[in-house]
Amino acid sequence: MKPMTLTVKRAGNKLKAFFSQPSNIILTVALILLGATTIFPLISMIIESFTVHLREALFHGEPAGSISLSGWKSLLLTSDYNYSKNYFYVPLFNSISMALIASAVAIVIGGVFAWFINRTNIPLKKPISALLLFPYIMPSWTIALFWHNMFANVTVHGCSANGIIASLFHVYAPEWFVYGRFPIGMTLGIHYAPFAYILIGGILKNMDANLEEAATILKTPRWRILTKITLPIVAPAMMNTFLLVFASSVSAYAVPVFLGTPIGFMTLTTSMTYFNQAYPAQGYAVGIVLVVLGLFVLGINNLFTGKRKSYTTVTGKSSQVSFINLKAARRPLAAAGLLIVFAISILPMITFALESVLKSAGNYTLGNMSFNFWIGDPNSQALQAQYYNWEGGILVNAHVWSALGHSLLLSLACALIAGTCGLLVGYAVVNKRHSKLSKIVSTLAFIPYLIPSMAFGMAYLALSVNWSFLYGSFFLLVLVGAIKYMPFATKSATGAMLQLSGEIEEAAILTNTPWWKRMLKIIFPIQKPSFLSGYLLPFISCMRELSLFVLLIVDSNFITTTLLMYYNEKGYSQYGNALNLLIVIIVLLINWMVNKLTGASVTKGVGGK
Repeated sequence: MKPMTLTVKRAGNKLKAFFSQPSNIILTVALILLGATTIFPLISMIIESFTVHLREALFHGEPAGSISLSGWKSLLLTSDYNYSKNYFYVPLFNSISMALIASAVAIVIGGVFAWFINRTNIPLKKPISALLLFPYIMPSWTIALFWHNMFANVTVHGCSANGIIASLFHVYAPEWFVYGRFPIGMTLGIHYAPFAYILIGGILKNMDANLEEAATILKTPRWRILTKITLPIVAPAMMNTFLLVFASSVSAYAVPVFLGTPIGFMTLTTSMTYFNQAYPAQGYAVGIVLVVLGLFVLGINNLFTGKRKSYTTVTGKSSQVSFINLKAARRPLAAAGLLIVFAISILPMITFALESVLKSAGNYTLGNMSFNFWIGDPNSQALQAQYYNWEGGILVNAHVWSALGHSLLLSLACALIAGTCGLLVGYAVVNKRHSKLSKIVSTLAFIPYLIPSMAFGMAYLALSVNWSFLYGSFFLLVLVGAIKYMPFATKSATGAMLQLSGEIEEAAILTNTPWWKRMLKIIFPIQKPSFLSGYLLPFISCMRELSLFVLLIVDSNFITTTLLMYYNEKGYSQYGNALNLLIVIIVLLINWMVNKLTGASVTKGVGGK
């Protein structure tokens, strides 16, 4: 018994020593919670994809609740009326093709601007750089709505009124340019171009200038330096951007709804919403396909980066950047760049304001303008007779204020939970970064980012099917949002903690300073902007999110994004544009206020400065 007692005592001492360290406690709790909130919903989704639901029982002739392959077979192998082709294979091709277009557009726009800003003597760098980040801060579907406002025309199926280009210049764009794969890819590419700008720009800014200078001394042509030196060095950033944009675009929902629904252009996400209403098992199966696509993208990234173990761009030698002299072309190029970023950042908001004051869409004369859709009295009989289904201007509309209140409350709750948990996880991961537990928790914390938003929402929908008290609840939305956006906060906190020397906390430990006081009085104040960015990014992301919540919300008027989708589906373009502009203004205003008060910014959360 003595050896056994000694063994138990040693194990107890080791356990006590292990949990005497706050980082180990945080990692252990995080492992349990992340496993339950990340892995368990995915398992539920897989089970639901093999379950016969009430709506499918009659169709398949199998008892409800039984386990069957019928959902997968119907999705993948049904040839009647080209069912599988029209509802799975064609949407799969559409999703992949539009994601490829978006990735290419983002890399071209972001990469070109990154090169001009970081490697040339072009003027107006600061305003160009600031405006270029606007498309990411704005929701992706605002750019889609802007595209429709600009290019819609009555010659295209589904367009009830002319857009700005057709009305003012009588230029009528073809259908493929207004709706479908091309405009969806373009708008998503513009939205994610800041990713390319930040990632590629960071590499170009820190790249050792000696490499290019040596080639210049050897009289190597500029185009050859660009293709043989610059591009290979930024290739990892370009690949990361491609995979990031591809994974995000393939699961986009709002943009395909705006620019695809009028012509029946279906993607996996719009197909998923159809299945969710009619054949749930097939909807869960599509969600699993989206998850597999996300993991496939991660695998490609690991394979690509694994082939070369080092991408050294910063050395101990002088790396002062030698800007390329554009000579007489510098000012025209700066003007062109400023015009482009103005068109994709400021012009959309101008068009939203313009469209929101039109009494009838497509007529841009002064006599057709009114502020009724902003401040019109909801009880006015004259306005009720003039406008179909009149609810009052959005600033005096009870539905809008209720949805806005819910959105702000949801975003605040998600930000507080995701930001705090992400901060703690980032702190513990860095402190114990060489342990297996730290690596496992770090991986689990990043998994929600890899899962497409629509599929992640579908996973929690499967969970709420079995736990009915969760279905349609505000708590479910908070839980989903907090877990989904935690990787942003974890990434921000991890980067901030890696910059801190361990000596700072060690000095406090020697003075017997409690852990909570070290966090509040030393660590947090030093890296306050980065930590607050971990709160700000989830807040803003939640304010403009639709794909994550669209399957979980029962009432379409519950938050602003679903209310906006309702207005779009009903054809209330003035309401839609006004509410769209209001959301963008709120998001930009919050980001600006937090930046001025604390120095934190949403751009810090995606790698900016």
